[in-house]
Amino acid sequence: MPSLRFPRWQDFGASPAALRHALNLWPPFLFAGVRVEHIGEGFSSVRVRLRLTPLTRNYVGTQYGGSLYSMTDPFWMLMLLRRLGDDYIVWDRAAEIRFLAPGRTDVVAQFEVTEEVLAELRAETAEHGRTLRWFETDVVATDGTVVARVRKQVYVRRKDSPRQG
Repeated sequence: MPSLRFPRWQDFGASPAALRHALNLWPPFLFAGVRVEHIGEGFSSVRVRLRLTPLTRNYVGTQYGGSLYSMTDPFWMLMLLRRLGDDYIVWDRAAEIRFLAPGRTDVVAQFEVTEEVLAELRAETAEHGRTLRWFETDVVATDGTVVARVRKQVYVRRKDSPRQG
């Protein structure tokens, strides 16, 4: 009897479009109302939207805080994994969210990993074996109001470096 093999995330990572489609069907995003609208060429940027619907409102009628965090959760790690390549290990290390205003409309979060940031991460890991870097993302309402600010600390090391905390 053949064994049933579920696809791994890496199976969808061959192209930005394939990963975008997979993430949009991923139950935590699908059921929370999170929609990945765009993944840039080479995984250089991402734009994510959370629509305000009867299913995404909290008790007081605004965006649910857990969904505001969830919509931002995986992207810094995913983008760095794809941009740095197979020679690097990338993990989320810490996270924090500050709620700044009620989310009364759809909200959008955008991410971008520049060549400059990649060069800095490569240099830091070459010098120290590993690095920890904080990345910040604003979750913005349709009127431009910053609803929440999410910070993620990402751990990066070369696979050939000794393992360190």
